[in-house]
Amino acid sequence: MRFRLTAMGLHLLASCVALLGILGGLYLGWYRWPGWYLADAVLVATVLAGVDLVAGPLLTFIIASPVKPRRVLMRDVAVIATIQLIALGYGTVSLWHGRPLYYAFSEDVLQLVQAYDIEDAELAIARKQNAPLLPHWYSLPRWIWAPLPEDSAEQDKIMASAISGGSDVISMPRYYKPWDAGLPVLRSRLKKIDDLRYFAGNERKLLEARVRAAGLAADQPNAIALTGRGRPLLAVFDPANLKIVGLFKAQ
Repeated sequence: MRFRLTAMGLHLLASCVALLGILGGLYLGWYRWPGWYLADAVLVATVLAGVDLVAGPLLTFIIASPVKPRRVLMRDVAVIATIQLIALGYGTVSLWHGRPLYYAFSEDVLQLVQAYDIEDAELAIARKQNAPLLPHWYSLPRWIWAPLPEDSAEQDKIMASAISGGSDVISMPRYYKPWDAGLPVLRSRLKKIDDLRYFAGNERKLLEARVRAAGLAADQPNAIALTGRGRPLLAVFDPANLKIVGLFKAQ
């Protein structure tokens, strides 16, 4: 039994180091709050943890035996480790392709833009136009303004695409503008919590209570929804300088 526990412990330690290294790097680089929440990355991370920290070490505990020839034992452990590495690689690639790249203000909402939201064709257009806010593989999350183009025909085309489930302007880096350039428009789009359509009635009441508890005004037009793959957040701004002073969950 001691041999099995030792083998499982060593396997668990190695698995923890690998998993924490990958998840820690992705979190610190791209998934820091509110990215992890908005990208709804918990499911992928849970599967990774289940395979890496539970299934792998448990299988090692089962197959480990002091009477088993060392060559056979090493082969069995290698098979388990290979399966773990495949699962870890798949999960890492999924998180990488879904990494947050932008928090975009567009129309009347803030939206998370993940790497896989931007199609290769749009990247090619942005590169050709030498777009200043073009994403690169090393790009960290940025706050940007993504207004619709001034050309009415292009506006109609983008809106029709978005309604049909296609690309929206937030997935088109050629139209991105600096965050500060959109602040005057953002100020005009801030609303009272009770007027935000992204939250149900009971959620708005909960948000108002949480905003008040944080010492912020809950009855002023100082809020906007911040959306992603998961449930939206409430972003509250300081009207004086348009800096975000709080992000609140509606659950």
